[in-house]
Amino acid sequence: MKLVILDRDGVINYDSDDYIKTVDEWQIIPGSAQAIGRLTKAGFDVCVATNQSGLSRRYFDIETLHAMHEKMNTLVEAEGGHIRKIEFCPHGPDDGCDCRKPKEGMLLHILCCYPDIDPANVCVVGDSLRDLESAVKAGCKPLLVRTGKGERTIAKGGLPEGTQIFDDLADAATYICNSGSIKTR
Repeated sequence: MKLVILDRDGVINYDSDDYIKTVDEWQIIPGSAQAIGRLTKAGFDVCVATNQSGLSRRYFDIETLHAMHEKMNTLVEAEGGHIRKIEFCPHGPDDGCDCRKPKEGMLLHILCCYPDIDPANVCVVGDSLRDLESAVKAGCKPLLVRTGKGERTIAKGGLPEGTQIFDDLADAATYICNSGSIKTR
């Protein structure tokens, strides 16, 4: 069994500095659903780990979050993909939780469901430094996409050693499916 963990906003769907607050605002990045479909068909379990502080900020409620995820799952399943598990952190940046990225709590919770998988063989795809930092802390391989906040993240520098950079999730999925393992720079 193989596992890939994806961030949501900026990787699967378009992101906004004003937060994605409604189902209508949740719009998939072209090629993302197909990429998840390819990963699924290649034998990967696909999980999502996403910070959703909009809940604690009261920008949207849990029902709206679930509706966004239902929309995401519907689009992914239409392309032959399947998202096995969605972990989300509902906390704000000052709440002191163990799950909010850059902490590794969500990733560790997912990894606990896969005791036979070595975290070193798990790719985590994100668009921000905190996604990459949580991947490294959990012992996984960090992959950065240029979509979402990816270009800003690259411009700021300071990427963890071994970070691979891809144009988008479709590009990263092609690499993951074709390489079988990730090579560091």
